[in-house]
Amino acid sequence: MSQKTYTGQPVITLNNGVEIPALGFGVWQMEDMQECENAVVKAIETGYRMIDTASIYQNETAVGNAIKNSGISRDELFVTSKLWVQDTDYEKAKGAFQRTLNRLQLDYLDMYLIHWPYSDFTGAWKAMEQLYHEGKIKAIGVCNFTVEKLEELKVNSTVLPVINQIELHPLFQQKELQVYNKENNMITQPWSPLGNGNTGLLENKDLKKIAEKYSKTIAQIILRWHLQEGFCVIPKSVTPSRIEENFNVFDFELSEDEMNTVRSLDTGKRLFFDPKDASWEEKMLNSVADI
Repeated sequence: MSQKTYTGQPVITLNNGVEIPALGFGVWQMEDMQECENAVVKAIETGYRMIDTASIYQNETAVGNAIKNSGISRDELFVTSKLWVQDTDYEKAKGAFQRTLNRLQLDYLDMYLIHWPYSDFTGAWKAMEQLYHEGKIKAIGVCNFTVEKLEELKVNSTVLPVINQIELHPLFQQKELQVYNKENNMITQPWSPLGNGNTGLLENKDLKKIAEKYSKTIAQIILRWHLQEGFCVIPKSVTPSRIEENFNVFDFELSEDEMNTVRSLDTGKRLFFDPKDASWEEKMLNSVADI
């Protein structure tokens, strides 16, 4: 397999040898298609080379158009999408994957993830393993998987996930799951890395002092913390200045004391959905999206 290069960017090597940029661009909650397309074009112009979308976001077409119009070679980009709950099944997964490719106007994905650990995820994983071996996906992984679900997947698979994408930010750090991921050679990839704009986090006095020291924003300090923890992080913004700001985090380094200051903010409380919540699982299993 030929190795991609991402000029001037730190990369993380996945457990199958594929390299992924350590900092990428997420498009969750971008529902306006033109706004999404413009944001992705701006991100690519800024220097981002990893784009993270999902079928349920219903903006894969906008992402595909942005990639097509970016002027950047496909070989220079790392594109991720995700399999939604209604298609988490061996046969359905193959069809869903092809629809994702069609919307993105691509002939392969760099990474494909199971979005939630519900329904027949072991069957879907077997389909993804097949697509991986066929070269249609360069790396496969999961989102929102607990230790218990990862153990179930492990005994029913021949290819280990490269990544577990989970809710993770200074207020909710999932340290036990971080350790499990690392021990099992999976990269932790935080979603909502800035806590979805939580004001208590983005106005924190201790973080403000650190930010002032480096002439950075609190958001940049948090993203730098993610990178130094070894995470593969995917901040989202539709604001051009914020898109640039979030990428401008490679020219300084936090001390261990400063890292510990961020670590100390962990409340152990989610801001979003709990994969162990039976009511959330039932809601997801009963949801049908036009994807």
